[in-house]
Amino acid sequence: MELLRKRAEIFQNDKIFCIWAAYIPFVFFVRADVVKELLKNSKLNDKSWVYEWIQPLMGEGHITSSFEKSKPRRKALVPCFHSDILRSFVPVFSNEAQKLVNYLQKEAKNDFTDIVEPVSLCAVDITCETLFGVTINALENEDLKSPESFSRASKIYMSKIISPWHWIEMIFRNTDAGKEFHYHCDELQKLTRKMVEEKKKRYLRGEKETQVRKCKALMELLLDGKELSEEEIEEEVNTFALAGHINTTATVRWALYLIGLYPDVQAKVHEEIDYVFGKDLQRPISDEDLSQLQYLDCVLKESSRLYPSVSLFARQVNEDTKINGYTIPKGASCVVYTYYLHRDPEIYPDPERFDPDRFSRENRIPEYAFVPFSVGPRNCIGFKYAEIESKIIVAQILRNFTVSSLDERDQIKLMLTPTLNPHIPVRIRIRSRLDRSY
Repeated sequence: MELLRKRAEIFQNDKIFCIWAAYIPFVFFVRADVVKELLKNSKLNDKSWVYEWIQPLMGEGHITSSFEKSKPRRKALVPCFHSDILRSFVPVFSNEAQKLVNYLQKEAKNDFTDIVEPVSLCAVDITCETLFGVTINALENEDLKSPESFSRASKIYMSKIISPWHWIEMIFRNTDAGKEFHYHCDELQKLTRKMVEEKKKRYLRGEKETQVRKCKALMELLLDGKELSEEEIEEEVNTFALAGHINTTATVRWALYLIGLYPDVQAKVHEEIDYVFGKDLQRPISDEDLSQLQYLDCVLKESSRLYPSVSLFARQVNEDTKINGYTIPKGASCVVYTYYLHRDPEIYPDPERFDPDRFSRENRIPEYAFVPFSVGPRNCIGFKYAEIESKIIVAQILRNFTVSSLDERDQIKLMLTPTLNPHIPVRIRIRSRLDRSY
């Protein structure tokens, strides 16, 4: 990650730079105008060939497949994320976030907490409820391996990209790294396959939703729609199951970390939360509450600017293409380097400063200068789902706790993985807001 950042600094005035991996060029885009030119080019809608390597992990859903394959699937998927459907998920988000708060109560006496594991398990619970209509209580299941498996498989995947001798699958599969990668992929597939089979059986039996969970699961909506085959539905829910919980975990982790570093920001978030909810810590969060948490919105956006959960994404060049006066050859990969794009000093003065007011209503950020979920026909379909889920989890935690981050930003080195991760666990001290003895 440090190598990429330094390279971007050298070529920031050129707006793009190239790194060769063996004989293949990867062209990085670091300014909004060239990112716009890239993402609006209809000939550049295919994902880079490196996404094929993550298919054992993510499946062959719309995220990793070709544009032609993804188009009819996106058409079937988009209605499942209509605002009315997302509103029906809010009680599930709120209920599972409250379970996370209950879990964190025992962490409030510890010197610090690695927030990733409990948040990840909470996100898994939410995913299983909203995707499959299945309750697994991951927070209480110490044997659940999915977060650990995804973490390990992600690291191996990124090491494969920079190791050309591993590009040949027959060779990679027989290495220790390849064997471990496929082991963890199999573990993740087992979990999602089990959820899919259970939901299909319940659907075929005609079981209705309980009074506790009145919303329809996404998988049920897809089965009702009959636009995708059962195999296609399985691929898509597998994709959402993995992509959903890891991105939410990363978003919440970085947001709490930054809030814990800046007491003035935390004080404003607490003030807004207290205004909306008063002293009632038990009342579930509603859709109306979310619309009032406007400063928290700004905090989450600024956190995603500095630490986007996906620090880069790539498109495949299928024919020689001219962008910004440069001819990019067929076979190259065009990479939007989100992490550096979000630090353009012309758009974000003093870019390393954490300033949520950048995203206040008075300030307008150019569309292609802030792309945590990409833009255009290959953007993240579930971005609103992810935003609402993350907002509810952070709000529920800060209703009940104060957070203090023990590691300064210059102590945290970033690793190049499918989601942006620190090289060490981020240490966050959690204290109950009701306990003033600390």
